[in-house]
Amino acid sequence: MNEIICPNCKKAFKVDEAGFADILKQVRDHQFEEELLSRLALAEKEKESAVKLAEANLRNSLQEQLAKKDKELTELKAQKDAELSQKLTQKETELLQLKAKLENIEVEKKLAVTEATQKVEKERDELANAIKLKDTEKELLEKSLSEKYLAELKEKDAIIKHKDEEIALRKDMKLKLSTKMIGETLEQHCETEFNKLRATAFQRAYFEKDNDSKSGSKGDFIYRETDEAGNEIISIMFEMKNEGDETATKKRNEDFLKELDKDRTEKKCEYAVLVSLLEADSEYYNSGIVDVSHKFSKMYVVRPQFFIPIITLLRNAAMNSLQYKAELALVKNQNIDITNFEEKINTFKEGFARNYELASRKFKTAIEEIDKTIDHLQKTKDSLLSSDNNLRLANQKAEDLTIKKLTHGNPTMKAKFDDLK
Repeated sequence: MNEIICPNCKKAFKVDEAGFADILKQVRDHQFEEELLSRLALAEKEKESAVKLAEANLRNSLQEQLAKKDKELTELKAQKDAELSQKLTQKETELLQLKAKLENIEVEKKLAVTEATQKVEKERDELANAIKLKDTEKELLEKSLSEKYLAELKEKDAIIKHKDEEIALRKDMKLKLSTKMIGETLEQHCETEFNKLRATAFQRAYFEKDNDSKSGSKGDFIYRETDEAGNEIISIMFEMKNEGDETATKKRNEDFLKELDKDRTEKKCEYAVLVSLLEADSEYYNSGIVDVSHKFSKMYVVRPQFFIPIITLLRNAAMNSLQYKAELALVKNQNIDITNFEEKINTFKEGFARNYELASRKFKTAIEEIDKTIDHLQKTKDSLLSSDNNLRLANQKAEDLTIKKLTHGNPTMKAKFDDLK
């Protein structure tokens, strides 16, 4: 144990070694701190002295450098002034030279402007004169063209006036034509077309107006043709119908079919044909030859351009059956039982009619092509040729129909023909 006396109260107290060491540590720390503070204060004073010394040294150094720079600046300023004076003199000289050049350029410019102005004014005057000349030529050309067009216009007006007068005249003629007169004109057309071919194609044909009105009515024309022996080949009752554009009541083709059938029956004609210009816009009647046999037996409606073709078609068909008509007439004259014979003839006619119908359809196709354009004539020719094939088949059937086949299964007819042999 150590005994320690307090410096303040002067009392002694004892401490153990640990406490003594702690107190000793405190004392040492306190002394170290005081010594540290003392040294720090001394270092601070030395630092301030050093700073002041450094500042003084720096100030002196800066003053020396400043004096040196001032001296250099003064020298440089003197040099610059000399150089600037020299350059200024040089620039003034150059400026005087540029002013002299500018004055020369201005003079040249004025001279060039004057020359250009004179040239432009000359070109302007020449262009003005050319424009005046062109205007004069234009006026003369316009006057010439105007006079030319006026003359042509007057000529066209005269032509148009002439056409208008002609149209008015035609319309006036139409208005004055009666329905009967128009019909007679169509009749004359058909009669003329027939007479053109009468001497070459219809040498043994009868084609005259029907003047027999005992029954109360009559057709327009009757066509009959016989062979060399006087046997009738074909007979056709013709009726021609047309109407004016201004006719109040428009007629239809069907309105005349019944009366035509009656005339055909009374005049003992085999076929009836209505040559018509009625219903001009009808595609049905404009298709060519129109078969109306579903309404009236062996009756057709055609346009005027098919007047000759319908005669030719029916005539050729009749010529193919002429041989069998002659045989039938011979059998009838000998009072032979012809029941089965007529049945076979009717069978032949039905077969022929079917072929004829096919041929007629082809013929209609050809006629349609004829109506459309002349360029289709070749197509029409092909269609007509194809229709000939059906007529050829019909002719083959007719040629194949022999007396042997007709009398087959009919002992009475066979015996009669055997007697004839």
